[in-house]
Amino acid sequence: MSWSGTWGIVLRQFYLMRGSPTRLLPMFAWVAIDIVLWGYITRYLDTLTQAGGALLPSLLGAVLLWDLFSRVMQGITTSFLEDVWSRNFLNLFASPLSVTDYVAGLVLTSLIGSAIGLIVMLVLAMGIFDLSFVSYGLLLIPFLLVLFLFGIALGIFASAMVLRLGPASEWLVWPIPALLSPFAGVFYPLSTLPGWMQAVGHALPPSYVFEGMRSIVAGQPFEAHTLLWGLGLAVGQILLAAVCFKWVFRYSIRSGLLARYSAESVA
Repeated sequence: MSWSGTWGIVLRQFYLMRGSPTRLLPMFAWVAIDIVLWGYITRYLDTLTQAGGALLPSLLGAVLLWDLFSRVMQGITTSFLEDVWSRNFLNLFASPLSVTDYVAGLVLTSLIGSAIGLIVMLVLAMGIFDLSFVSYGLLLIPFLLVLFLFGIALGIFASAMVLRLGPASEWLVWPIPALLSPFAGVFYPLSTLPGWMQAVGHALPPSYVFEGMRSIVAGQPFEAHTLLWGLGLAVGQILLAAVCFKWVFRYSIRSGLLARYSAESVA
């Protein structure tokens, strides 16, 4: 792995954003809309249920953390799709850039953008709704780490899917977070789900984050070591996603798909 190649991918994305302010807007706009919208919804629900303020940190915290995961995943896939839209693959891989450098550059670009979005979310949540994350204590760090890692795994896998199926398959990528949210128990405990959905949920690292978050907010005991299982799942899924991307990349070279890559390539 060459850090110069990885950093080159990051610089390319930086220059794209610098030259097109419209690419910067989604980094802040949707984050702000989500926090403000869900913040006022939960504040209103608090007044109806007389939850004594427990609903706000539980629901708004879940929105914030799930939004963070989505930003990490979409940051990787959007950076990848920039190369798809500009037909830039042959230019990139005609250079000494390796596939490992390329994927690492996409991941690093996404992490930088997601960190900026996280800061915006925290400022809005604390400034407007007085939402404090002090109650999570040091567990906030592994919570964020698990979500970052799972977002990376899913972003790499989604990019491999687009590389294999063609640019038209990008429409299969955007709904993925919404499709996973019912199984991950973002807004409710996994125990409310039927057995087969719980089995799927236990295979998703974010489910351990949200179960822990609800326990802490409700003042109930939480076994922190369960996060280790979620962390292990996330790391394992990153490795599987990386192997998948590398296999698809090699296939696209052997089959000539990389050279023929066009908007009509869907098979």
